[in-house]
Amino acid sequence: MPIALIAGEGSLPEEIAMRLDAGGEKPMVYALREDCESLYRYASDVIPVFKTELAATLKDMAARGIRHVMFAGFVPKTLMYRPEMLDDMARKLVEGLENRDDHSLLGSIVAVFERAGFEVTGYTDILKDLIAPLGFIAGRSPTEAEASDVAYGIQIAREVIPLSFGQSVVVNRRSVVAVEAMEGTDATILRSGALCRRGVLVKMIKQGQDARFDIPVVGPETLRLMKKAGLTCLAVHAGWTIVMSPDEFAATAREHDIAVAGIDY
Repeated sequence: MPIALIAGEGSLPEEIAMRLDAGGEKPMVYALREDCESLYRYASDVIPVFKTELAATLKDMAARGIRHVMFAGFVPKTLMYRPEMLDDMARKLVEGLENRDDHSLLGSIVAVFERAGFEVTGYTDILKDLIAPLGFIAGRSPTEAEASDVAYGIQIAREVIPLSFGQSVVVNRRSVVAVEAMEGTDATILRSGALCRRGVLVKMIKQGQDARFDIPVVGPETLRLMKKAGLTCLAVHAGWTIVMSPDEFAATAREHDIAVAGIDY
């Protein structure tokens, strides 16, 4: 049966589409992103979605005989503050939520698709080679000071990530410099650089998180932004984090002398 890919920003949707295509399953892509060109070569068709049009998307999928749906890529949560970017179904969905944290918001959207008869599937099975291992990943090993900051960052992450408003914290000398909220990891990195040009980035997943959507993703651009912000070490949740473009990622870590390690909860 045809599969639909709801594609947000970033390189993850393209990687998924490429692998589905290679496996003989060209996805139907609904693109919630500005640049769609890279997706056309792997998709049966690409439909640019210029705003959150839930009702129209569900109707189009049903008409095409789609039964399986994947969600991938970054979609800014700030859309919920722009009612002109939401159709009536999406607007009512947001207004009906008691809590609008990341997990509640994304989970409610997934539930809409499931109630409409679609099966929402994850993508980790086709990206197994990109899942971060425990221990050394790239660059160099953390220094003693960086390891201490990572340990402290894990403590902080255990407390704040279950609140489901972000996945990352930046720590310097066992002090919290920045905590990710709806701006996303990239903006958090740059914000931390404006405050303190040193530190480590700890990125983890909420325990019990639905792995079909919103799992942590890092890539070469993450490291370039870290270099720009003065961050020297990246610690990611082993077994749960996707590392995009691993060869380029490793080369970038060496080039910028950044330690990258997989950590456990």
